[in-house]
Amino acid sequence: MFTDLYEDLINKTEKLSLIGLGYVGMPIAVAFAKKLDVIGYDLNSSKIELYRSGVDPTNEVGNEAIRESSVQFTADESKLRGAKFHIVAVPTPVNDDHTPDLTPVKGASEILGRNLTKGSVVVFESTVYPGVTEEICVPILERESGLKCGTDFKIGYSPERINPGDKVHRLETIKKIVSGMDDEALDIIAKVYELVVDAGVYRAESIKVAEAAKVIENSQRDINIAFMNELSIIFNKMGIDTKAVLEAAGTKWNFLKFYPGLVGGHCIGVDPYYLTYKAEMMGYHSQIILAGRRINDDMGKYVAENCVKSLISANKSVKGARVAILGFTFKENCPDTRNTRIIDIVNELGEYGITPVITDPEADSDEAKKLYGIEFEDMSTIKKMDAVIIAVAHSCFTELTMNDIGKMFGEGKKVLLDIKGLFDRREYEKAGYSYWRL
Repeated sequence: MFTDLYEDLINKTEKLSLIGLGYVGMPIAVAFAKKLDVIGYDLNSSKIELYRSGVDPTNEVGNEAIRESSVQFTADESKLRGAKFHIVAVPTPVNDDHTPDLTPVKGASEILGRNLTKGSVVVFESTVYPGVTEEICVPILERESGLKCGTDFKIGYSPERINPGDKVHRLETIKKIVSGMDDEALDIIAKVYELVVDAGVYRAESIKVAEAAKVIENSQRDINIAFMNELSIIFNKMGIDTKAVLEAAGTKWNFLKFYPGLVGGHCIGVDPYYLTYKAEMMGYHSQIILAGRRINDDMGKYVAENCVKSLISANKSVKGARVAILGFTFKENCPDTRNTRIIDIVNELGEYGITPVITDPEADSDEAKKLYGIEFEDMSTIKKMDAVIIAVAHSCFTELTMNDIGKMFGEGKKVLLDIKGLFDRREYEKAGYSYWRL
């Protein structure tokens, strides 16, 4: 029943489906559509209409690639019955108490289960803690479909490694971890992904190993950034420039080049909580991972506090101070504002009676309005400010000259918080700025 699936996909007598067409799913669908017949499903009908009209709201592949793609975009779940190889790529966020929110992946499993046919292979890409695919998703698929896993359909797991906004590290150029419930499933899944992943695949020995590999990739990065953030706090107290320290230390061949910053998005700031949640279930309380999370979660507040200190040092009134924030997305050159930690700066400044004006030419303004109630200002209107916080390293901000930035300020000392260290500290201090960075 499964042996001919790969050939059937190649010959286009069977189709591949993508469930979830966001920053991860949509590029995968477009890549596979160059080789196979692809059904792209998302329950957000307005997003589907954008894709059908040739618009890429994620900016991941661009409008032209969407227009030229043969993906059959649909919000009709019954269309999934026309596919035999299914990839689930929905987000896996955390709740306010930092516990995993498996609602999207459970919902996707229910939708797929209702439309699953015999002989199908299902691959999950969503980041989860070890055990979710087999212990949570499979029972839902079986319940909704009336089919038996292993007999009527098979499953696998292949964690996504797409880096939103990154035009170098793409689906095609990043080695792909693949896993399957048995050798037959693994072989089919590996061969299908090899069609689009030029860098090749790595066959993990089990689904749980693949799930664990993904969740530790971002946990490792999170811990390293937390260390840099802690160093930044220490060095700021010492009056030492952290960036200068890291540049000096970076001359050693084995020094890991991480930098301090706000950790948002859907991976680095989220995945560690999935791992520690599972660890708690097994009776182990994480120490290092959660310590890193606490540091990173507090960095927005730390930035706001230093903005206030800088205003006071510059003899400016704090309450009602005119402060501009440049950048609101969770990372540079990406329109996604979901899970941005810039909101922490906004909220903390509000505690001091400061309502900042925010500009971000790259951001999805409708999304920011819907999620945070924030409306962006045009950058040309940023004038007469007491302080300017450059929070995101968008290309449009890195190209700003000192003259451009100077026009944003009013009278008195110019307070500039260059969070990502985009500009020359000495140059701005020589020009009379109060300059601060992580």
